[in-house]
Amino acid sequence: MLNAPCYIVSDAHLGVASPEIERSFVSFLRSLAADARSLIINGDLFDFWFEWKTVIPRRSFRALAALAELKDAGVDILWVAGNHDCWGGEILRDVVGPWEGTVAGWKVRIEHGDGLRDREDRGYRMIRPIMRHPLAIKAFRMLHPDFASKLAQGSSNASRTYRARDEGRGLRVYAKQQLAGAKDLDLLVYGHSHVAALEKMDSGGIFGNAGSWLDSPTFLKLTDEAIELREWDGSAEGNRLNSINR
Repeated sequence: MLNAPCYIVSDAHLGVASPEIERSFVSFLRSLAADARSLIINGDLFDFWFEWKTVIPRRSFRALAALAELKDAGVDILWVAGNHDCWGGEILRDVVGPWEGTVAGWKVRIEHGDGLRDREDRGYRMIRPIMRHPLAIKAFRMLHPDFASKLAQGSSNASRTYRARDEGRGLRVYAKQQLAGAKDLDLLVYGHSHVAALEKMDSGGIFGNAGSWLDSPTFLKLTDEAIELREWDGSAEGNRLNSINR
C-alpha cells in the first residue's frame, strides 16, 4: 500500500535528455519532499542503466542524489522496470515488474507497457527474454563499462527518439481490454508510449499514462479524492491538465 499524495512519472530517459530537461526533473524531485508521501517511477527513468561491481552510469547522479534525499525524507519510492532500465542492481535493488496494490485507497496496477501490443511488439517480445536472462546479464557485465554503455545506448536510440508511431492507441486498446476484464481495478497505468493520458473507460476503470519527461514534463498525481494529469511548472502542484474524481 502506498499513501497519498502519490506521484507517478515515467520515461525521462536521463542520460540522453538535455541538461535543461534533467535539471527540471531534478528540481521536480526536490519539490516533492514538501508534499509527496509516495513516488512511482514507471520505467525508463534512465535511457540506460546497468551496474557493474564497482561502476554505475555517471550521467544521472544528480537524479539519484535527489531520489536518495526523498527517501531519507520519508517518501516511499516504487521502481517499475522499463525496457531501458530493467536490470536493477545494488542501487536499484527494489525494481519490480508489473506492480499491483492500493494507492490512496485506489486499487492500482502499474506496468511500463513494453511488449504488450499484439502486432507492433511481436519482434521485441522475442528478444526480451534474452535481454533479461541471467546469463546474458552476466556476459554483458564482463564488457568494459565504456564500451558496453556505448553499445547499449546506440541500440536503444530508436525507442527514445519518437512517440509511439500509433500515438498511444495500441496501449489504450490493450488497457481498455484489461480494465473490462478486471472490474475491481480502479486504475491501470502504462508508460512506454510517451503519450500522456487520463481516461475513464466504459467499464468504469481509469487508464492513465504519465507521458514522457523527455517530451513534456507531465506526471500523474493520486490523492484520496482524485487522479490528476498535471504538467510541471516549477512547483509540485503543476498545471492540472485533466482530473477524474473518485
